[in-house]
Parts: sequence; structure tokens; C-alpha cells
Amino acid sequence: MQHAKLWINGKWESVERTYNLASPYTGEIIAQIAKASINDVERAIEGAHAAFQTFKKTTAYDRAEILYKVVAIMRERKQEFAEILALEAGKPLVAGLAEIDRTIATYQFSAEAAKQSMGETVPMDAAPGTTDRIGFTKRVPLGVVCAITPFNFPFNLVAHKLGPAFAVGNTVVLKPATQTPLSALVMAEIFKEAGLPDGALQIVTGSGGELSDTLTTHPLVKKVTFTGSGAVGLKIKEKIGLRKITLELGSNAAVIVEPSAPIDKIISRTVSGAFGFAGQVCISLQRIYIHESIYEQFAESFVTETKKLIVGDPLKNTTDVSAMIHPNEVERIKQWIDEAKAQGAVVATGAEFTERTCTPTVMTNVGAHMKVVCQETFAPIVSLVPYKSLDEAIALVNESELGLNAGIYTNILTDAMRAADELEAGAVIINDIPTFRTDNMPYGGVKMSGYGREGIKYAIEEMTDLKLITIKTSL
Repeated sequence: MQHAKLWINGKWESVERTYNLASPYTGEIIAQIAKASINDVERAIEGAHAAFQTFKKTTAYDRAEILYKVVAIMRERKQEFAEILALEAGKPLVAGLAEIDRTIATYQFSAEAAKQSMGETVPMDAAPGTTDRIGFTKRVPLGVVCAITPFNFPFNLVAHKLGPAFAVGNTVVLKPATQTPLSALVMAEIFKEAGLPDGALQIVTGSGGELSDTLTTHPLVKKVTFTGSGAVGLKIKEKIGLRKITLELGSNAAVIVEPSAPIDKIISRTVSGAFGFAGQVCISLQRIYIHESIYEQFAESFVTETKKLIVGDPLKNTTDVSAMIHPNEVERIKQWIDEAKAQGAVVATGAEFTERTCTPTVMTNVGAHMKVVCQETFAPIVSLVPYKSLDEAIALVNESELGLNAGIYTNILTDAMRAADELEAGAVIINDIPTFRTDNMPYGGVKMSGYGREGIKYAIEEMTDLKLITIKTSL
């Protein structure tokens, strides 16, 4: 059994307190994880601040080379990392390998962006009476970035914090999710091998409730980037004062299916969007609004395709859906389904439970007020809802306090562009599921789905300050 330590100032440190890490699928203890104290966090932040004083002076070329070396190392160890995801997160191997490919791409985008962070010239003589000045801007690193990451993409969402931060010369204190620390800790070894200076990356594991105040309000922390629940995100935002912050808080992603969409070509894709990683994805397809003229055909095909999914061991290549992250989550979602059924909803397929799994579940006859519709399920559940007109469908999608990604399937250009304008979401995906994401696109939500944007170029803008320099050319 692995005994994981803290990563502070380029060294592994043992601590007195630990907690047991259990596999989501088997329940077996797979590791003992160090449980950091507030003092440990303070030392990590202070160490990152000290490292920043020199790391900020490194060249863009050197920072890019570190990130390119990370890419090369990860390419050689893809299978190993996918198995880590299967063990600590219950992520099926196929999905795990896909996450590792995206993680590699994220670090590669970051390496390329390290050489592209630039400012602009400012026409100072555009102001009246100014004739002898030139001006330009540059992006400068902030200092210590606090990164708090979730369990569902523990390699790639860590990369979305570390990659942009290191690309521009920031240092990072990382607090991974308590359920998925192993994937974060292995990155300490990789960055060390790649040449990242000691102290530039600090990793503290343990209780978010115990450590988050120090992580987010310590005076040396200049930026907080958090991916997780809305309730926690709001608490962080209330406490951080004038520090920069990025919050990615999830959603209940919806797609509209118009009559012009070819059903046979989109069923498999929508099923994968609804049930990938047991629906534990911020942009998992949770609501499907289908025009009434094709509703019966779509629903029948969708249920048939859903029944083909294999629930089982994440270490088997044939598994499509595996365990939810914790038995408590299985119990929660069972209660939500039972509550919806009591209010008139119908389970078309699924809703079969073990202690750790929920079969892919399709619900019909749902109402907008039901938890399985209006809240983020973070489970393998999707609701099918008929509508009469595109106006109604857009209104149903927008009838939510969440708005990360939304989508529409249509072959009518004017309807697609209307939906693009009127859907209240951070991104509108046309002719694909809202679960679509590439790692260089701007990513973030509106309303209660978040604040700020990820995606390498956009994260860099939020991890730097814009400085103006102006020169008087005559004295």
C-alpha cells in the first residue's frame, strides 16, 4: 500500500496525521495519504513565495522547455496514469486514457503559450496634447497561485491550473481533492524531473474544510483558482477580498434536438455525453429537450443505446460506466430519483443500484422543479423532455440558475444562430453535445456556474497583471 507524503519545497515530507484512501469501485484501501496541517499550508505558501522571486525572472524559453519535458514524460507513462485514475477515481480505462491525452495537450498548449504572452503598443499621441510619448503593455506574473481541484478530472483539471501558471512565471500551491490525491502527487515527480525549480510547486493534501481558509486568504496568495461545488465557491469568493479568482462551479447542461437533426447520427454521441464517467462531469449532458414531433423516436433509440452500456470494473477495457466516487453519492442520487418518481417522473431504464454503482438512468415525464432537472446531479442520469417550439426549448434551457455549456442540434442555420444568441451559457455548442470541450477554448460559466475563464490563453490573462510602460521621448 502506498504511503503518500506532502510535497514541500521540492521534497517529500511525512506528517503525523494521515487518512485512508479507498477505491471507489472495490472499497479497498489503496493508500495512506498525508493530512496537512494549517502550519504545513503556511510553510508551503511561504516556500512558493520565496521560489517566485527567482522563478519570475526565468525566460519564456526556459519555462516552455520545462512544460515540453512534462509532455514528453507523460507520453511515456500514459497507461500507468490511466490505471491511477481507475484506482482512485473509478474512471474506466478508456476514459482515463482519453483524459491523459487531454492532459498532455493542455501542458503542450501551456508550453506554446509561454512564448506567446505579450502586450500591445498604445498610441499615446491619440490623447490631446501628447506628442512625445510612446507606450506599451506587458503581462507580468502575480506570484503565488492557490489551486484547489476536484476529483472528476484529477490530471487534466490540475493541468489547467499548473500549466498556465508556470507558463508565465507564477508558483503554485496545489490542494487536490481528498479522493484523488495520487494523480496530483505523481506530477510532483514529473515536474521535478522536467526541471521545475524547487518550491515552484507545492502539494498539500488533506481536508478542504480545514485548510481552505489558509489556502485562500493567506496574504502571500495572489490568485485563487477553484473547481468544485457552488456552495464552496461562494464561500471562497466572500473571503478573498481583492485577490484574483477563477471559479468553475458546474452545471446541469442541456441540449436541444430540433426536427431537422438526424436522430440516428446523434444518439450514440448524446448517450456518451450523458453517461461518461458515470455523469460525474461538470458539463455532463443532464437535460435533453426534444421536439415533440420526434420525441418518441428519439426516446426509444436513446433508451435502446443506453441499455448497451456495460457497468463494471474500471480496470477492464470493456467497461463503459463504473462506480460513483463514494457510496454516499449513490445514496444521494437514489433519494433524488425516488423523490422525482413520487412527483410523477418515470424511469425509462436504469436506476438499479449497488452500494457503489448506479446503472445509466433515463427519466421521462419530469418537471422543471425536480432536483434531477434543476440541480446538478453529478450522476449517470439524464432527463428527456418534449417541447413544441424552439422558443419554448430555449426558455426551458434558460430556466436554470446554472449556465456552463449548452447545445443545439439543428440543420437550420438561422435557428442555430438564434440559439447561439439566446441560450444563457458560457459556451453554446452547435450540432454537438454540451459535454464537448477542447483544452484551448475559453471555458467557464455564467449565472451560478462560475466566474472567470479557463483555457490556456484565457487562464493566463487571469493569472497575470497588465502593466503599462510609457516613455517620454524628450526631456
